[in-house]
Amino acid sequence: MRIKFHRVERKEEPTFRANTQIRVPEVFLIDENNEAIGVIPTEEAVKRALDAELDLVEVNPKANPPVVKIVNLGQLKYEREKQAHKQKMQQKKVETKNIRLTFRISPHDQEMRLSQAAKFLAEDNKIKVELILRGREKQYPQKAAEIIRGFATKLQATPDLNIEVEQPLTNQGGRFTIILINKK
Repeated sequence: MRIKFHRVERKEEPTFRANTQIRVPEVFLIDENNEAIGVIPTEEAVKRALDAELDLVEVNPKANPPVVKIVNLGQLKYEREKQAHKQKMQQKKVETKNIRLTFRISPHDQEMRLSQAAKFLAEDNKIKVELILRGREKQYPQKAAEIIRGFATKLQATPDLNIEVEQPLTNQGGRFTIILINKK
């Protein structure tokens, strides 16, 4: 039996080089009061940071010479982590809700699916409307496409919703799908 390993992509958080990890001969120093000192030797910058009982942290390693700052490294990491968490919380996650239709759907069931779809779209979710053909139904793909298009046009006729097609109607081996979104 084959074991599959799923790779989880992890975002690399910036690692800060501090104090003796900085190996360039000269750096551009910003002191603890956010005043630019200028280009000085790295050893002198480390001595200044130790005199202030703080850390010398490389803020912009790609600059020429690299920009370093005298700060508390633990507090800098904490503030960056807090800022990243705040940005993550402000992002809105859009879910894709599925609405499944059948080839011989009754009008009442279709109305129920329409009201569900309208509710999902009002909550700013995407909806994926799908219809799967089984057995002899596969002989009538044009009828299936007609059912889905009719559902989409009824949904677009709903007041207070501005519905657009994000992904047009596709047929993949007897599975018809369309993705709709609510544009504000």
